[in-house]
Amino acid sequence: MTTRTIRSPVEWVASQIMHILRGLLAIGRALYHVGETWGVPAPSVRRITYSDLRRALTLGYRDFTAYRGDVFFLLLLYPVLSFLLARVAFGMSLLPLLFPFASGLIILGPVAAVGLYEMSRQREHRQKINWFNGFEVIYRPAFGSILLLSLLLVAIFALWLAAAWGIFLHTVGPIGPTSVGAFVHDVLATDAGHAMIVIGIGVGFLFAMVAMVISVVSLPLLVDHDVGLDSAVKTSFRAVTANPLPIAAWSGIVVLGLIIGAVPLFLGLVVILPVLGHATWHLYQKLVEREDRADQPGVSR
Repeated sequence: MTTRTIRSPVEWVASQIMHILRGLLAIGRALYHVGETWGVPAPSVRRITYSDLRRALTLGYRDFTAYRGDVFFLLLLYPVLSFLLARVAFGMSLLPLLFPFASGLIILGPVAAVGLYEMSRQREHRQKINWFNGFEVIYRPAFGSILLLSLLLVAIFALWLAAAWGIFLHTVGPIGPTSVGAFVHDVLATDAGHAMIVIGIGVGFLFAMVAMVISVVSLPLLVDHDVGLDSAVKTSFRAVTANPLPIAAWSGIVVLGLIIGAVPLFLGLVVILPVLGHATWHLYQKLVEREDRADQPGVSR
């Protein structure tokens, strides 16, 4: 018979503080490791075809159906948060930012999918895993690089929202909408609204392309191997420039999927995002030479 002791409040608080300190030290070591892997040679990239896109989507859907617990993982991190922020936008008279926020999800999508990349990676080596394995990405050697690149994408998303707000102020604004109906009329039935749509789509496209170029390969590559932040971004850029048309088609698939998922109060993202996240992992595997990476110095096997 084992005897359980009840810790005092002071002991419990001390224990929690130690957990926090260990977590902070781990993050500090991960960030320091970014400098240690800087300059690792970038892996080679392959050319892909449109059939590779279809295969990536097929494999991504199989990963999704293999363990649907990732629905709850994303339900916590993405659709509910998106819907709550949209509600805040209505309450704070920031209705003009609702569409930029929804369309800007393509920028943050790779960040939300990092856990899905880890789940797909682990599924290659295990017979059975669950959604909680997605959080094990924090133990990957390149977690510091993943964290910094994620913060960069968050910054790009914030800049996009600021740009969208500036476009609104210089076209339809500066007086905010008094109702949803009035705002829809101003956007769809006035010259200023048409100008806002054209300029907003053009500027948003540029932000989305920058995010896609630097992240479509780099984040799954960092989850898979510790190649260094600079090498991962270079590899992503080279993969895009070597496959401009297939990557453009992939971008269109992602945008269409996010639009479909965002329409019913963002709840469709519960299915769309896991499938796209897992599919991006499989697309990365077709784009990057894994054998080259395994022999590079500083790369964890």
